[in-house]
Formats: sequence, C-alpha cells, structure tokens
Amino acid sequence: MNERVRVTNKELLAESWGKLTRWSFDLQRRSGDWQSQIRETYDRGDGAATLLYNPEKATVVLIRQFRFPAYFNKESGYLLEVCAGKLDGDDPLTCAKKEAEEETGYRVSDVRVAFPKTYMSPGSVTERLWLFVARYDAVDKVSDGGGHVDEGEDIEVLELPFAQALEMVQSGEIRDGKTIMLLQYAALNRLISL
Repeated sequence: MNERVRVTNKELLAESWGKLTRWSFDLQRRSGDWQSQIRETYDRGDGAATLLYNPEKATVVLIRQFRFPAYFNKESGYLLEVCAGKLDGDDPLTCAKKEAEEETGYRVSDVRVAFPKTYMSPGSVTERLWLFVARYDAVDKVSDGGGHVDEGEDIEVLELPFAQALEMVQSGEIRDGKTIMLLQYAALNRLISL
C-alpha cells in the first residue's frame, strides 16, 4: 500500500468493544532515512452521522447522550451530537437512515453526503465517518427515537433553532467534532437561512 512503511510487528492488546493493537513499523522519512516507530490503533469499525435540518422552520435535530470519555475528562458526560452509528455491515447511506430513525424517530429520505470518509482522531482511531445532511419535516416523525436500550443508549432528542445550535458551537456547549463540522457545512452551504 505504501512502500515507505514496513510493518515489523503487530500485537493485539485488547478486544472488547473494539480492537486495540500495538504496531511496530519502520517509516521512511522525507530525508530518505528509516525510523522505527511504535503506535497503537483503536479499531471499532466505520460509521455514519447525519444532521437533520428543516429549512422552513430553520431548525435542526440533535441528540444528547452520555459519553464515558467526556465523563472521564471530569465533565458531566452528556454531549450534544448529530445522530450517528457504526456501519455494522450496512453501506453508509443505509446506516445514516437507520440511525436517524433509531435515535431521533425521524424516517428521512432526502439524505445527501456532506463529507465522505472523514477521520475524527487519526492519530490513534481507525474509524472513518461518512457525514450526511438530511431534510426532515413533522410528517417524517415515526417514533420517539431514543436509541436501543440493549445497546446502552438513553438518547434525548432535541429540536433546536439553527441559529441557537451555531451559538452553542461558539459557546462550547456543542463540542463534538462531527456535529460541529455538519453545522458549519449547513451554514456554509446555506441549507438554512439565518
């Protein structure tokens, strides 16, 4: 795949919710010299995330759920995010639609790619996310959403004015990378008038 990388060892450290692997490799630097390095990767599979937006009402649908890593960093642990999930064998578009319905209760059909195959933390996490935007309306609401209890999900669904969501990015209330990217995409592409 890349002649400037030679993998010399692979060691599986843990395999529970994902795979934690330690890699030893030689990397050819731009100078031409080779350097031995060790890195760990966390692989939990690829995923899809979707911002639901309503241009007529100038609103977006976000979710709030508990995230242990945020709690680990001495925060409440509850983050505001777009709906998202692992592909689990689905193609990204199918996953985006399925997760939107499971988490928000909206069955969306007008779904478009905003960013394909994005990395959120490429220094250690192998996950690639396909980021989508999807129009929604009241007639698309088919359930209360909330996710799956058996997957540990306890999701609060929030419909917010788009302007307020953007202000929440500025104030730091919204700190999730994929959510910030999709809200900025919606603003830059004028999906919703402010």
